[in-house]
Amino acid sequence: MNIFSKIFNKQSALIPLVAILLGLLFGAIVMLIGGYNPIDAYLALIDKVFGNPYDFGEALRAVTPLIFTGLCVAFAFRSGLFNIGAEGQFIAGMTGASIVGIKLNLPWFIHAPLAVVVGAVFGGLWAALAGYLKAKRGVNEVISTIMLNWIALFGANLIVNRLLIEKGQQRSVHIHDSASASMDWTSAILDNARIHWGTLVGLVCVAVFYIVLWKTKQGYELRASGHNPEAARYAGINVQRNIIKAMFISGLFAGLGGAFEVLGVFKYQAILTVSPGYGFDGIAVSLLGGNNPVGILLGSILFGFLSYGSAGMSFEADVPNEIIRIVIGSVIFFVASHGIVQLFLKPFYFKRARKRKEAV
Repeated sequence: MNIFSKIFNKQSALIPLVAILLGLLFGAIVMLIGGYNPIDAYLALIDKVFGNPYDFGEALRAVTPLIFTGLCVAFAFRSGLFNIGAEGQFIAGMTGASIVGIKLNLPWFIHAPLAVVVGAVFGGLWAALAGYLKAKRGVNEVISTIMLNWIALFGANLIVNRLLIEKGQQRSVHIHDSASASMDWTSAILDNARIHWGTLVGLVCVAVFYIVLWKTKQGYELRASGHNPEAARYAGINVQRNIIKAMFISGLFAGLGGAFEVLGVFKYQAILTVSPGYGFDGIAVSLLGGNNPVGILLGSILFGFLSYGSAGMSFEADVPNEIIRIVIGSVIFFVASHGIVQLFLKPFYFKRARKRKEAV
């Protein structure tokens, strides 16, 4: 109860709400300038997300990978590191899960969990490589993780092309049904929307993130090593080992996201010409959520619903995609710019303070 009271106080709830309203208002102005009706556009967005069970299920499916990549970026940040490589770690997770899901034949109660674990470990090891380079060679993790994104993209394409390819197709063969992570009973309720176990695992990861980082000795060492390495060394903490460990755990989250995307949504891995983008969106989600696990969950829902609902704005309200991206970007901008929102709220705070003073 104390945890939630600390997170959801009056100010923490008011500022994001005002920020979202300001973002939507700015987006409405842009649409009016462009000659489009913002009320029709926003109604179309809401209808696309909540209009029927299938679309609501697909919106939840769009939220799930953002939870994992948002946690990935935030965990590294809370450990004093900048992990820009969630995209590459997400792809590494997809590849590891695909290899196990396609190449092995096992009972379902072993096959699916093993594919998920291998995908997560692939993502973790890919991130740990950047952690090793920083800890042992002093390579800036921002540079190394950006470069590893591209290596992961083309390396995954090479593996799919050489080991997993479906003849005549630009994708792998389908993974075995025994490795599927789909939640069939939930999909049936939501008109066959592609709901999978990753959504529930993502919620568990939100709790794990908080417990590991703030309630364990290991979490304290990770935070100390990243934010004040000299003090950490003086306290007897192995800083180099903790940097690698922090990146590994961070990459585990992104790897899990990639594994569930393959095992629960597409059931195969395509040869990608561009990155899927979930890792880069995870950076925005992490900023939206203030690098707090509960905030990241809410930020993922906001970002995922806006992204999925934007299709309704395009098809039903005929708003061009460029303006839709401006609307989404303006919402994110105001949510991330707490200082600007507080500037708008300042007159109200001043008025309330004056009333209190007069009452006294």
